[in-house]
Amino acid sequence: MKPLLYCLVVVLLIGASLLVGATGVGLTSLLTDPDAREIFLISRLPRSAALVLAGASSAIMGAIVQRLVSNHFVEPSTMGTVDSAGFGLLAGLLFLPDASPMWRMVIAAAGAWLGTAMFLLLLRSVPMRSPLMPPLLGIAFGGIIGSATSFIAYRFDLMQAMSSWMTADFSVVLSGRYELLYVAGGITLLGWFAADRFTLAGMGDDIARGLGLNPTVVLAIGITIVAVVTGAIVVTVGFIPFLGLIVPNLIARWRGDNLRRSLPLVAWLGAVMTLACDIFGRLIFHPFDLPIGVTMGVLGAVIFLWLLLKRFG
Repeated sequence: MKPLLYCLVVVLLIGASLLVGATGVGLTSLLTDPDAREIFLISRLPRSAALVLAGASSAIMGAIVQRLVSNHFVEPSTMGTVDSAGFGLLAGLLFLPDASPMWRMVIAAAGAWLGTAMFLLLLRSVPMRSPLMPPLLGIAFGGIIGSATSFIAYRFDLMQAMSSWMTADFSVVLSGRYELLYVAGGITLLGWFAADRFTLAGMGDDIARGLGLNPTVVLAIGITIVAVVTGAIVVTVGFIPFLGLIVPNLIARWRGDNLRRSLPLVAWLGAVMTLACDIFGRLIFHPFDLPIGVTMGVLGAVIFLWLLLKRFG
């Protein structure tokens, strides 16, 4: 019965997401009002699909990164991946201002890949005396890249453009402007299929080699998957804060660290939290939208502090 219950929760939240908004769209109006049907098809349905895809993909990326680094306090936003994607996006705006969304995603993913690889090289050169060292190092590394990005964007009068790209907000999602998230979903499935390899690679290079894996190749595959998904999400809706950090930790406390067994629940909880935070943001100041970056940021910060106190208290 549990899988049916999980599916029912997602279906109910998707139904609420389809019906809640500034313009009232009900079951009766969908049958009788052409304008309501147009709003439903152009805005509500794409937004709900984007919420599920972005939430599940972000949560799974966090779980993959935590397994590769063997640390529960890292995610793409605490290891410089998101900041590097933003730097790549800025480079695309400067040198290819008329690039299509697909090319912007490719450039952002390339920046995310380089930034993540640099962080992992830096991580291997620093002695790990505390489990908090990797996220602190990643935050500092990402802060340097983010500062350079802000400086260049300020000099070229692109601060407003960059803030609109990097702030998670699903109110801009319309039909024809979110389809890159299907690419993110497809790449996330590849990460799902490679979950066992990521689990073994996270046990250490010696153990991985002893089990017949090339840890360098597995790490490169993991970095590529995380970079492409991060680039697609940043270009489409902006990266959602804390989601990839707290969801894998909550599932790990419940079901353990076996990535193959926990990833379905990670995807489910990521989608549920994204849908719930977006619906709350639409209702609290109705008919105005509060960006999900704000609602998820507050909720994620509270849960993250609770996790820290439970671990070190």
